[in-house]
Amino acid sequence: MLRSDLDTVLVVERAAYPIPWTRTNFEDCIRAKNDCCVFYSDTCVLGHSVVSYVLDEAHLLNICIDPKYSGRGHGRYYLRQLIERANQHKARMFFLEVRASNYAAIALYHSEGFNEVGVRKGYYPAQNGREDAILMTMDLRCDVFI
Repeated sequence: MLRSDLDTVLVVERAAYPIPWTRTNFEDCIRAKNDCCVFYSDTCVLGHSVVSYVLDEAHLLNICIDPKYSGRGHGRYYLRQLIERANQHKARMFFLEVRASNYAAIALYHSEGFNEVGVRKGYYPAQNGREDAILMTMDLRCDVFI
């Protein structure tokens, strides 16, 4: 992801989330040299992601699939690509937070091998205050992924 991608990224982000990240959020992640990616299919932008790497840990800060393309397996495929990138970065653990109300994402993360390890109370801004996040992890030290 480059700064020149942000107009397109923001269109997808705003379509997908009721409280989307801002341009400044993405600019800060690019400046911090996080792993910021845009997910393409041919010339079409399907989504984007931001992963932070610190020592031997990967932290998924943002993953987004354009709602026009949801329900077609793109999110699962993209998540698997991000897990593979984390392995290439020699990460031992992969962390993420997900809105407690995002049942589809929680089910996807479980099905790909993530485990719930905690709750972050009031982590996300919401329309009516704050919403809890479910903290999930995947141990990448395993030799075989199913």
